[in-house]
Amino acid sequence: MITDFRLPDLGEGLVEAEIVQWHVAAGDEVTLNQTIAEVETAKAVVELPSPFAGTVSAIRHAEGDVVPVGEVLISFDVEGSDAPVPETAEKREPNLVGYGAAPRSTARPQRRARAGAAGDAVDLAVREAAPHDAIAPSAPEREPRERPRSTPPVRKLARDLGVDLDLVAASGVDGLITRDDVEAYAARTAPATPEAPRGPVPPTAAPVAGAAGDERIPIRGVRKHTADAMVRSAFTAPHAATFLTVDVTASVAFVAGLRADARYAAHRVGIMAVAAKAVCLALRRTPELNATWDDAAGEIVRFAKVNLGIAAATERGLVVPSVKDAGGMPLLELSDAIRALAETARAGKATPADLSGGTFSITNYGVFGVDAGTPILVPGEAGILGLGAVQRRPWEHEGGVALRDVMTLSLSFDHRLVDGAEAARFLTDVGDVLRDPARAMVFA
Repeated sequence: MITDFRLPDLGEGLVEAEIVQWHVAAGDEVTLNQTIAEVETAKAVVELPSPFAGTVSAIRHAEGDVVPVGEVLISFDVEGSDAPVPETAEKREPNLVGYGAAPRSTARPQRRARAGAAGDAVDLAVREAAPHDAIAPSAPEREPRERPRSTPPVRKLARDLGVDLDLVAASGVDGLITRDDVEAYAARTAPATPEAPRGPVPPTAAPVAGAAGDERIPIRGVRKHTADAMVRSAFTAPHAATFLTVDVTASVAFVAGLRADARYAAHRVGIMAVAAKAVCLALRRTPELNATWDDAAGEIVRFAKVNLGIAAATERGLVVPSVKDAGGMPLLELSDAIRALAETARAGKATPADLSGGTFSITNYGVFGVDAGTPILVPGEAGILGLGAVQRRPWEHEGGVALRDVMTLSLSFDHRLVDGAEAARFLTDVGDVLRDPARAMVFA
């Protein structure tokens, strides 16, 4: 029996995904939970396991296609699926985490029967409150009918275009309204475009002409999500910044000593890990930076744990996975966790769970030779620390001038949550640990 597999809801409110690579082709035999494809969401590349064991009948979308949640990705020929099922038994299909409950045996969704006049009033109120089922006050009441079947992205598209799904004819399988159905209906019912005015065209109306050879890159996937997040952060949180240049010669020597010691060399501790540990210690004294502004609840939420975000530059754009409960890790464990998470992110394998839940972040643009910058906050976080390059400079030391290893720290913070004095105290605490790693004993 031919069975379709639709793109599942991958969580975090993601409504679509791009097919990066197919691992199977038509005619291939697959087993349950075998990886059949890799898809890229706005947050990460996700491997899709097969929910069936059988033969691939057809692949419905090519690599590079952007597919809405709920649309058919692939069809399988599953042996034994056409066996008769008793009327009293519900037919079950493989149900993977995140794929939702197994579908009912009936082709159409079931609804409870109306409960008379009171039931009509409640049902009408629900329909009026739902944007996709809105009823114009002047329109006569329609005959009772089932709500049109569609996916969340299609319902959102209909709302954006002002289309009533009750009026759209479905062309999808089992009466499912597709994106094409909504767009076609909107095109048919759109008002006629007024005739363009005669005379010269104003300069602002002229199309922008590109030079020959210009490259156009679609904005989607991780880059689209990053752009949306940065715009949301810049226009939601009032950013402020402060800077501190620190003599980190002692930390450089501390790191070199750990790497030279055979007992610790495998952990590959670097300045980034020492700075991360310093951040976790400093946040104990300045919990205002390990917090978020909950506008809906009218509350400031201070987090009990530090989930440390690590900004990582990847081929698909900037991502910020987080080390969960970094504040409870000793230095060597934290160093290992940061390195593993960064490698996973650069390989495009970070999960939605890795890319969410951060409470404070670090970005290390020093690896690119940059001295300082003003990082943008990750949405929902109160602070982000930028690490500049470690440079050998003439520096005041013990009453004289000597060549020292120097680094500039840049702290951006949400001024709704953090005052300048609190930001300065935090940055000073981080700098103290980097000047002398032994000062970590004071915080422990």
